[in-house]
Amino acid sequence: MLKGIDPVIHADLMHAMMRMGHGDDLVLCDINHPAATIAAHTTYGRLLDLSGCGLTEAARAILTLFPLDTFVERPVSRMQVVGDPEARMPIFDAMQDVVDASQGRAIPMEALERFAFYAAAKRSFVIVRTSDPGPYGCFIFKKGVI
Repeated sequence: MLKGIDPVIHADLMHAMMRMGHGDDLVLCDINHPAATIAAHTTYGRLLDLSGCGLTEAARAILTLFPLDTFVERPVSRMQVVGDPEARMPIFDAMQDVVDASQGRAIPMEALERFAFYAAAKRSFVIVRTSDPGPYGCFIFKKGVI
């Protein structure tokens, strides 16, 4: 354990985040996401699990260390509900609250169609899977600079 670092952040996750550069993407997802399959296509090349951890708890911990990109309009993306792109799942608002609180301001979030989200996830640096049961708990955070 290290002082000042949330215990949710294990050594492999810290390593991945420290290797990331400006503009790299971190995918944070629920247990239903095809994370292992997609992770094989990422820069990091393997899945990182946060077993026993929910999405908002994980995001809260990650965003204490992870700067969001301020050079893009929407540094956070989420998956749309299949068949109803305007639908709002409870996790969307919960994650919006966590993201906004971490930055001290409202952060615009982009909604991506399911397969567009999967394509973007394959281009990401790393996939971090939580134990959250979902559904639609799939988010992409674009790294910024300090």
